[in-house]
Amino acid sequence: MRKAISRILLSTTAVAVAIGTTVLQAEPAPAAATDRPVVQDTLGKSIYMSKGTCFACHGPEGKGTPLAPDLTDKEWLNLTGEVTAQALAELITKGVPTPKKFPTPMLPKAGVALTDAEVQAVARYVLSLSAGTG
Repeated sequence: MRKAISRILLSTTAVAVAIGTTVLQAEPAPAAATDRPVVQDTLGKSIYMSKGTCFACHGPEGKGTPLAPDLTDKEWLNLTGEVTAQALAELITKGVPTPKKFPTPMLPKAGVALTDAEVQAVARYVLSLSAGTG
């Protein structure tokens, strides 16, 4: 009886591991900053609030400060055309040397060493703020 129970437990564990492995392998890779649906990007928020230093000028909630604009409204002062995560990623990468309404320029990548993936994550997060999903 004990051997039968042990075999059942081992079989059940093996099936669970196999299913878990299949599920993990089936997950899609993270999307680049493209026109995918706007969702909050937790990595982007983490970078925004720490390494990226975005919060220092735009505020912790992205509502703006006397130094930099509100990121939660629909007004994009330094972008023209359609506002996409890719357009925001390009703006973050290039910076804003001469802002239209605020006194403080934004250095390329906020003056810190951000990878392209980190820039894309921040861009998705910022886009989610303006869409009301951040």
